[in-house]
Amino acid sequence: MEHMRKSYVLVALFALLLLTDVVIATSDGGKGNGNNGQGNEGQVAKGKGGDDGKGKGNGPKDKEKKDKKEKDEKEKKAKKEKDKKEKEEKEKKEKEKKDKERKEKEKKDKEQSEAAARYRVLSPLRTGQEQAMCQAQGACYYKTLVCPGECPKRKPTKNRNTKGCFIDCTSKCEATCRWRKPNCNGYGSLCYDPRFVGGDGRMFYFHGSKGGNFAIVSDNNLQINAHFIGTRPVGRTRDFTWVQALNVMFETHKLVITANRVTQWDENSDAFTLRFNEELITLPEDEQSEWRVISGQREIVIERTDERNSVRVLVSGLVQMDIRVRPIGKEENRVHNYQLPQDDAFAHLETQFKFLDLSELVEGVLGKTYRADYVSSAKIGVPMPVVGGEDKYQTPSLFSPTCRLCRFKPQEKSLSADI
Repeated sequence: MEHMRKSYVLVALFALLLLTDVVIATSDGGKGNGNNGQGNEGQVAKGKGGDDGKGKGNGPKDKEKKDKKEKDEKEKKAKKEKDKKEKEEKEKKEKEKKDKERKEKEKKDKEQSEAAARYRVLSPLRTGQEQAMCQAQGACYYKTLVCPGECPKRKPTKNRNTKGCFIDCTSKCEATCRWRKPNCNGYGSLCYDPRFVGGDGRMFYFHGSKGGNFAIVSDNNLQINAHFIGTRPVGRTRDFTWVQALNVMFETHKLVITANRVTQWDENSDAFTLRFNEELITLPEDEQSEWRVISGQREIVIERTDERNSVRVLVSGLVQMDIRVRPIGKEENRVHNYQLPQDDAFAHLETQFKFLDLSELVEGVLGKTYRADYVSSAKIGVPMPVVGGEDKYQTPSLFSPTCRLCRFKPQEKSLSADI
């Protein structure tokens, strides 16, 4: 009897264990992705879970989505890389094109500048037209060029209202009429309250500061600094400024052109001073007068281009400058509200530069605009687009080649002459 009671107890315990397993199995099956959570051995592959029904699954549809996503990402990446490569190629071609155009222009300018020294002046015709025989090797060699009747002289009197004859012994082989004064709207010009026209043809303003000195151009073999004068009326946040002096530095030399401070402007008096290596240059008061000196392979020529206050400066192989000295007139003072003092006419320089041998890495307020990769930061469509750079191009003095981005290094003077 006791033995049978124990058997009943064991059977009951076994039945309880089976019931417990069924309950647990039913509970776990609800977490799968089978038939309404009740589990189905035939649909295990469609569930999100793994063997225990708890995973996220990896069915055919999910795999298709994943493969498509990876394909789209690869295509997107490939397109992005292709677009980037095409953009780089386009920029490279544009840079090469600009660089080629710049080099061709520099070569042309250099040839035209040097052409002035490659002819021999002959006796003028009976009509008064000057003529010259070209001595440059090439298509124009030994040809005689005659100045046009509209501009019969190379250096006319009353130049202010008359064009001069320009004899070009390069491949053009022609004599043409040109103004012998700066064009403030032309390439490489520096005029007014400093307004520039860069090598890219874009106009911009550079304010600088009263009494400041800035590198206009700084390259391997040339640096041109400018000294600014100015005034700041009450209530203004910046100075009105103008260029009062230029210092052209090359090799071991310094050529300085200065507008003198004058109380009252006099059209009949010169208001500029010229110095070469600190020695005063005197130009006779003759519209056709000129000063020349040869230093090594460079010839420096300064000639009057008007009766007063207008000169052309040439440093062979480097730069040509047309310079004019002018004051701020009473009407100009009134219109712009400069509020200038009565005892200063603020005589300043208007200059147009023609550069003959700039490198690809040229710097300076104006110089950088001649780089093939230059992109102007001046705003388009505004009356006075301003370009900064005071901190990059300011020099300690008019005579210093030092600034943050300056490239020019003066040559050391040879001591052989002193031994």
